[in-house]
Amino acid sequence: MASTVSFTVDSPQGLRTVEVSYERTGVGAPLVLLHGIGHHRQAWDPVLRILAAERDVIAVDLPGFGASPALPHGLAHDLRTMVPVLGSFFEALGVVRPHVAGNSLGGLLALELGREGLARSVTALSPAGFWTPSERRYAFGVLRAMRGAALAMPMPLIERLSRSSPGRAALNSTIYARPGRRSPAAVVSETVALREATGFRQTLEAGSGVTFADDVPGVPVSIAWGSKDRLLPRRQGVRAGRAIPRARLVRLPGCGHVPMNDDPAAVARVVLDTSR
Repeated sequence: MASTVSFTVDSPQGLRTVEVSYERTGVGAPLVLLHGIGHHRQAWDPVLRILAAERDVIAVDLPGFGASPALPHGLAHDLRTMVPVLGSFFEALGVVRPHVAGNSLGGLLALELGREGLARSVTALSPAGFWTPSERRYAFGVLRAMRGAALAMPMPLIERLSRSSPGRAALNSTIYARPGRRSPAAVVSETVALREATGFRQTLEAGSGVTFADDVPGVPVSIAWGSKDRLLPRRQGVRAGRAIPRARLVRLPGCGHVPMNDDPAAVARVVLDTSR
């Protein structure tokens, strides 16, 4: 069941109040889950029960996505702002240096949290930031096209497409290698989340100059990449390994850009092994 928490953060114009929606379940050491751009916390649903058996799992709707409103005026949707915002979110929940797992944008944020000493361990699934300029332009073009399609489609069409395997593939084969495994309700929900993401444009614009080139010292790091990632090709994982030489590199056979649905057991195993 979703909860919300409000907390204040500094901005150039003074204190601002941020509200974040999240779901918390399970027992054990705290583990925070971060989704990608245009998605929502339900992206982690396929692995939530497995993880909750061993971890106190906190699945987050990032500001401007899912049920979380966009950041207030004076706060940008960029890494320099989002990392301390997430740190304040941890404090508001009474969580100190949780394990963090993230996918895509969430993977990049997880790595930044690890680098800033705010995470106990980091699992990054197809993290953003290891692209070449041409790869970034391609990924951003695909994301804009997905957003445009979601905005253009009326709800009856989205619902009709979600009821068949080919229709689900038409809606989300870019991010899943096995889109037919998604339930119709999940496909409708994430398509709506994409078109209603109030932080989408600002987050994408902020990412235009982002690359991740520094190490994440003193923190266990696993970087996992799906072999069928169509958005961020898995060769970017090789670059991630060069940037973070002590990271454990994991190949996820048959998985797409959002691997939690394609192979829940494999993804859960990587997260749990990293967060020991």
